[in-house]
Amino acid sequence: MKTDQWVDLRSDTVTQPGDAMHKAMVSAEVGDDVYGDDPTVNQLLSC
Repeated sequence: MKTDQWVDLRSDTVTQPGDAMHKAMVSAEVGDDVYGDDPTVNQLLSC
């Protein structure tokens, strides 16, 4: 990759989620990270 090329990091704001992303969002395990019950945050913190 050339150093003068740009990387567009706006993909989450300029694209629309597809069916797979919708399914992932609907089935995601969620919780409140402040109270320590977000499984993803807890997993990341345990690394």
